[in-house]
Order: sequence, then structure tokens, then C-alpha cells
Amino acid sequence: MRRFSESYLRRTRQGMWEDSRASLADLDLDGRERILDVGCGTGEFTRILAESSDARVVGVDADTDLLSVAANREGIEAVAGDATRLPFADDSFDLVVCQALLVNLPDPAAALAEFARVSTDLVATVEPDNAAVGVDSTVDAEVQLERRVRDAFLDGVQTDVALGERVSNLFSDAGLSVVGTRRYHHRKVVEPPYDGYDVRSAAKKATGEGLDRHEADLRRGLGDDDSYEAVRREWRQMGRDVVRQIRDGDYRRAEVVPFDVTTGRV
Repeated sequence: MRRFSESYLRRTRQGMWEDSRASLADLDLDGRERILDVGCGTGEFTRILAESSDARVVGVDADTDLLSVAANREGIEAVAGDATRLPFADDSFDLVVCQALLVNLPDPAAALAEFARVSTDLVATVEPDNAAVGVDSTVDAEVQLERRVRDAFLDGVQTDVALGERVSNLFSDAGLSVVGTRRYHHRKVVEPPYDGYDVRSAAKKATGEGLDRHEADLRRGLGDDDSYEAVRREWRQMGRDVVRQIRDGDYRRAEVVPFDVTTGRV
């Protein structure tokens, strides 16, 4: 399973669900008594669930460092555990949810079966469609390069990171009856005034560090070593252009990530 840092989760989820929670309507949060958020990480989504419900809300994650952050959030219980071997008895919750978890699991069907086991009523997943991400930037090369790198990553990564709305097929296999699917678009913007994270992200592009973290997947997706090295050179040049525009106060970037909220009944 892929691992993420606290800063990455905080930044990529920043502002998510604050603009609208209409896509969560099928979860019937007002009517819940016991909610489990699986793969909760630092509790970004768990907090939303706690704010939107009077239920007892529990977050579970295998990463105890991330879990310690979630444990400090008000109204959240944090429990260490594996998504495919949940440390709860059958029928312990009336809603089991996850956000951006299945796309990072080698066997998402096994996790869904566990969700169904510990739920008396609903199971819901919030999964990104990474194949449909849209990017706009004042650095022209960034748009084309990000598309090329994303396509290579999708071809080379060993989990289905573009699961999106196709998760409903897994619901049926787990014996869940699909209640509905709703799409939520999460928009992330970089613009002046820039913060430390923006500056560090630009520096990582200029050094190639951002690509190097996914080198093995990208090499598989691109097909040969020469292609990876060529893309990396272009990526670093693009990063230098980003750094230059940030220095001049001219850089702007917008990214839209579609998430599909799929809800099923046990």
C-alpha cells in the first residue's frame, strides 16, 4: 500500500468538502449513530463526518504516525488497524466509509468485504478518478507534462488509481446493493501570496524530486529508461520556469480532481 506524509494529506485535502457536502447526501449523516472511517490518515475526512453528524465517529488506520494526528481532533476516536482485517466485531457500525483508500490498495475487494462485515446498513467510498484530473497553469509546459506523466503513472502503478465510478462493480461483488453514485470536484489553486508549501513544491519540480518518488512506476509506464530520463529533463526545466514565475509573483495553477461517492446497502 502507498504511504503518505502528514503534510501531503493536509495539503491535498485542504478545503475539500468546505464548498459543498451535497455529494454526501446518500450517506444520511443526520441519521447515523456509529460511523467508521477506514484509512482515515490524519482525520481530514473523519472531521467532516463528525461535524456533519451526532454519531459516534471512529477512524482506523494502519499508519500510527498519521493516526496520532487524527486522535487529537475533537469528536473522533482513533484505532489502529488494517483495512482488510478490521479490529471490530460484525455489525459494529451503521455506516462504514473511506476516502481515497481503495485506489491505493492491491486488493480493494477484500477491504469492501470487511466494510460490509462490520456494517449493519451502509457502506460508502469516496474515490478519485485520477485519469480525469484537469490542470491549468501559467507555465504552458506544465499542463502537457503533467498529462504525460499522469498517463505513464496510470500505466505503471500497481493499483487502480483511476477507480472512480467503477467502484460500483466492486460493491456488487461484495454483496452490496448500490444506493447511488455522486460526483464531487475538488479544486486546488496555487496563486499569490505563495506559502512555504508552494515554494517547496516548485523546488521539487526543479530538482526532479517529485518524479523520483514515483520512478519505478513511471519507468514501467513509459516503457524504457531513455524515456524516463528525457521526461525528467523536461520536468526539471518546467520546474525552473515555475520557480521563476513564483519569484516574480506571476505563477498560477489550478487542478480539479473528480471524486466519486458511491453508497451501498448491506
